[in-house]
Amino acid sequence: MPAAPQPARSSRSTALLEALVVVLVWGSSFVLVKIVLADVGPLTVAGIRYTTAFLILLPFALRRNRQRFSRSLWGRLALIGLLSYTIGNGALFWSMKYLPATTSSFLMGLIPLLVLALGIPLLREYPARLQIAGLAICLAGYGVFFAHGLRSGEPVGLAISAIGLLAFALFGILGRGIARDGSAGTLALTAFPLGFGGAVSLALALAVEGMPRLTATGAGILLWLAVVNTALAYLLYNHALRTLTALEMNLLLNLSPFATALIASLLLSEIYLPAEYLGMAIAVAGVALAQLRERKSPS
Repeated sequence: MPAAPQPARSSRSTALLEALVVVLVWGSSFVLVKIVLADVGPLTVAGIRYTTAFLILLPFALRRNRQRFSRSLWGRLALIGLLSYTIGNGALFWSMKYLPATTSSFLMGLIPLLVLALGIPLLREYPARLQIAGLAICLAGYGVFFAHGLRSGEPVGLAISAIGLLAFALFGILGRGIARDGSAGTLALTAFPLGFGGAVSLALALAVEGMPRLTATGAGILLWLAVVNTALAYLLYNHALRTLTALEMNLLLNLSPFATALIASLLLSEIYLPAEYLGMAIAVAGVALAQLRERKSPS
């Protein structure tokens, strides 16, 4: 007879594999978006990607969700969608016209730290000493990464990124609040904001950027981003969370900039200095430390 712990080990191995696939898939998003931006504008990318992903997830969300949402909850879901998919990703994609794909991925590592800071006044969640130390180490890593100075166009890209990062942080705060009180399930919390944010992005894209003229390559990349990098990746992410803790998942996701760097070096010929990789490693270590909780000594 097989040993009893074997199924648990198998389940954990599967979850870790799923998480690593998510890291690679989401790391590739920045490279794929960088490529498709040669065809269409950033709002068009966000609108098509997230509306398509919403349509894919909608049947599953309707079948699984049996709750009746209040108007207040619908309003919060709509706001989450606008913050994350319209403002956050719209600004992120726009900034990628000026920033390398790896730099954009690296900057996303600031989001947990912004959530940590905003959680103090908005959620009454106060950081522990380890988290403050992690914040200091992370900022030191960003200092090393940008110590060489900024390339042409990067100051504009960083300013636009700042808007997106703040929107993502507020999205994280609102999403954490809903998840904490259990007022909406995971699938509903994923699908419905995608619909709101995607629809608004698509409407703005048509008004500002006009009717998209996609090449076959651009259309294929957008379809891939919607199906694989959004719908499928979120399903793998949520399935892995059945076994992995949120902390374990977030620590693995901190590897995304390195996945982006690897893929970008192959597809975009992006080259970074050893000091920049060192800065990324220091910052990622700081973010990882900031997500740890100090253990209370037994009384």
